[in-house]
Amino acid sequence: MSQDFEIQVFNRYENKMDIEKVYGGDMVKFAYGNPIGRLLAPFIASKMLSRLYGKAQDSVKSAQKVPPFIKNFAIQIEQYQKGSLKGNPIETSYQSFNEFFIRKFKDGQRTFTPKDEEMGAFAEARYFGHESMTDDLNIPVKGSMLRAIDLIGDDELAKDFIDGPLIIARLCPVDYHRYHYPDDGRTLQSFTVAGDLHSVNPLALKYRHDIFIKNERRVSILETEHFGKLAYIEVGATMVGKIVQTYDESKPFKKGDEKGYFLFGGSTVVLCGEKGKWVPSTDMLENTKAGIETYIQLGDVVARKPASKNRSTQKGMEA
Repeated sequence: MSQDFEIQVFNRYENKMDIEKVYGGDMVKFAYGNPIGRLLAPFIASKMLSRLYGKAQDSVKSAQKVPPFIKNFAIQIEQYQKGSLKGNPIETSYQSFNEFFIRKFKDGQRTFTPKDEEMGAFAEARYFGHESMTDDLNIPVKGSMLRAIDLIGDDELAKDFIDGPLIIARLCPVDYHRYHYPDDGRTLQSFTVAGDLHSVNPLALKYRHDIFIKNERRVSILETEHFGKLAYIEVGATMVGKIVQTYDESKPFKKGDEKGYFLFGGSTVVLCGEKGKWVPSTDMLENTKAGIETYIQLGDVVARKPASKNRSTQKGMEA
């Protein structure tokens, strides 16, 4: 991969910068950086192609891709539960690539911060964070613009989130692909905003700045116990066969409960908040200003209530 297309990510746990190994990086570069690829963009971003490709990942034959994928991307597979073929070694225990893709962590591998004033990471992902969503906010790359009203797709609902904090969690194909609730609360309403299925990889975002507001997405308006209203937005992406909601949204939820998962493909979860209710973690804010994402594990601290003064609550804030 050329230097121009390196993606730097700050690893909170190793306190160093990592260079992301991009799955399908050459294809993304062709699709969005090549004139011929751009002509094919409507087909590449179509739901038909993504769903056909996603369906192929359900085949028994697709399971053959799992062992080399684990090796090539150095996935710590011992942290995960086996697939349906329990008698096999874990690398060959998955009946399809999609079953591997939505694998679950073993019990105890990830825990959510227990402190009420700390928001738990709702996905294992690479994070950008902003204190305020203003009309001139450029994220995640220079030249783009992301506003609550554009993301949510409903002018009236978006009013609650104007000038509020924003977190973007990007899931790579190599990541755990289930997403969770960051706090206790209940769902006020949820709906789907129709759109395309462009790649959400930073390589694509360099060329196409409106992907987050053009892609199909599912919006849930949540009332949380400690962080006010949240707009929880799951963004579809190229080759994401399906966004699956696993939680019964008619029932109250607890911090850490699984909300759903993405079938094959990298994708993104965006969280919008009310002004003054919470602030993204300090390391995330500092890295975001430098145009760098922060790798954060599921359940770790991604934000806090601004009123908190207790130094002991700052886990992850000064990482």
